[in-house]
Amino acid sequence: MSKLTDVPKRILIGRALRSDRLGETLLPKRVALPVFASDPLSSVAYAPGEVLLVLSIAGLSAYHFSPWIAVAVVVLMFTVVASYRQNVHAYPSGGGDYEVATTNLGPKAGLTVASALLVDYVLTVAVSISSGIENLGSAIPFVVENKVACAIGVIVLLTLMNLRGVRESGTLFAIPTYVFVAGVFLMIAWGAFRGVVLGDDMRAPTADFEIKPEHPGLAGFALVFLLLRAFSSGCAALTGVEAISNGVPGFRKPKSRNAATTLALMGLLAVTMFCGIIALAAATDVRMAENPAKDLVHDGVPLGPDYVQNPVISQVAEAVFGHDSFLFVVLAAATALVLFLAANTAYNGFPLLGAILAQDRYLPRQLHTRGDRLAFSNGIVLLAGAAVLLVWIYGADSTRLIQLYIVGVFVSFTLSQIGMVRHWNRLLAVEKDPAARRHMVRSRAINAFGAFFTGLVLVVVLLTKFTHGAWVALLGMCIFYATMTAIRRHYDRVAEEIAAPDAPSEDTVRPSRVHSVVLISKVHRPTLRALAYARLLRSDTLEALSVNVDADETRALREEWERRGIDVPLKVLDSPYREVTRPVIEYVKSLRAQSPRDVVSVIIPEYVVGHWYEHFLHNQSALRLKGRLLFTPGVMVTSVPYQLESSEAAKLRARRRQDWAAPGSARRGPAERAKDTPPRT
Repeated sequence: MSKLTDVPKRILIGRALRSDRLGETLLPKRVALPVFASDPLSSVAYAPGEVLLVLSIAGLSAYHFSPWIAVAVVVLMFTVVASYRQNVHAYPSGGGDYEVATTNLGPKAGLTVASALLVDYVLTVAVSISSGIENLGSAIPFVVENKVACAIGVIVLLTLMNLRGVRESGTLFAIPTYVFVAGVFLMIAWGAFRGVVLGDDMRAPTADFEIKPEHPGLAGFALVFLLLRAFSSGCAALTGVEAISNGVPGFRKPKSRNAATTLALMGLLAVTMFCGIIALAAATDVRMAENPAKDLVHDGVPLGPDYVQNPVISQVAEAVFGHDSFLFVVLAAATALVLFLAANTAYNGFPLLGAILAQDRYLPRQLHTRGDRLAFSNGIVLLAGAAVLLVWIYGADSTRLIQLYIVGVFVSFTLSQIGMVRHWNRLLAVEKDPAARRHMVRSRAINAFGAFFTGLVLVVVLLTKFTHGAWVALLGMCIFYATMTAIRRHYDRVAEEIAAPDAPSEDTVRPSRVHSVVLISKVHRPTLRALAYARLLRSDTLEALSVNVDADETRALREEWERRGIDVPLKVLDSPYREVTRPVIEYVKSLRAQSPRDVVSVIIPEYVVGHWYEHFLHNQSALRLKGRLLFTPGVMVTSVPYQLESSEAAKLRARRRQDWAAPGSARRGPAERAKDTPPRT
């Protein structure tokens, strides 16, 4: 089985890396940008569409508010980017929002931020993959017909790529991300040139459609609420900004400066693309509707359920480049691919945050362990499993999933910025240098404005999205919070129980006597080996113990015992209900009750088999007994193995595998000879 699993493992994720090669996996800025910022960069593929979808509720007349909503999103983006540039300089260890909130606001605030981020990372994978599947499905009908299966397949593929290590996955993701960014900028530039200089009339495929408003003539508070909801949907462009703050340890030195530069570049690119697509959508008369089958009308007739509504970026590209042109096809393919790869932001953020939480004893310690490729493999697999479950539950429908989105990220934004304000207040209380104080005051002002703005947006998001699905995200945050609190309580309780006391205790006092019991069923080689080992222990009392479940077998055992003249007393326990485990447990407990200061050593002979299927045929009684005896205080359990021939064959196979180089595990170049090894003559 080891050989069967080792071969595909090495082929899929490559050969294992030594721990001292961790520095080789650190990223330069050109690779870190697509690795950590692929989510906010790719969100421009669906965030403008979400704005227009919400505005369509009030009809076509509400579309003229889209530029103002874009301006609000831009201001928010610059605010968040400026705030997080302070974070990466002040807290470069990689804890990000969690570390900021925990250090400055307390463990409960930190745990709230961690819960919000974990939920948001899972949603990032689900939304990005589902959106990419829908973009790809407009060109390939098979993908639409098997949306869930295709989405799960992409998640599995991304999981394998990330298990190979962040450096390799980042190199693979860089090309499509940069192609997408270049394609969008080319589309914006060429569209502006055609419209302003050449005066061309560019029209989207939906330009001739009419929108049937669900609520015509909205005004007053209803209109304000609609605009706020459209703004909250456009804020999807900000998801993933915090990933750079969490991923500072993954950058090359100087880490903080490189992370801050990457953060600023990401914000500039995302804002420019978002505004450009919104402007071109208005110029080309793009029409979108939440229910296009009924609300989009052509020549007075609804389009019907067979109509497939293409994303805004696809319609704008068709209007600017022309249908089926080379640049249109390239941008469409890059858009679908980059939406798949946008999930990589979560694949880098979730495992790293999980490792930090595991180190703080809020998550299982296995999440802090690096895999063969020096990635946090357990966290990657856990993220993939949660995303697959979410995609399956929601049918890979990005419209339904996106309603759950961005709640968690604005919770972390707000608490993080409040924590940074307290951070600067604490430093200002002791800092005397005027220049340093001016820098701290400016940084505090940036973080204070960021806390106010993101807190305001959080309220808006909760008010406008709660009934549309945001409550599910809040429920997920509560579940994560309760689970992590319970895990921490368990680890604290265990640590308290097993802490070594300074004064002598019963764990350090030598037992008065040792009573050894050898469990036997028949007289055979394993039994004789177990008896020989028990004699070697020189216990104060030694006896053999058997359970009478069959009178004939028990009689044969007694006769063989006497015939061989074994000088160990044989005790047989009656079992009228043919149980083995219960009589042994009760007998051991009775020994403990008679002499509480005695230690009872239970010795169990066991077979060692060489094939996995043989385990089902042996040792079941021994496993059950050991499981029960573990909960009995003052009892020590010892297994005495007896190797069968099949285990010897397995040992030989293992030795052969040790000398065999699996695909992908071969070292490159000649092996260096150890300095203390003399050359062969």
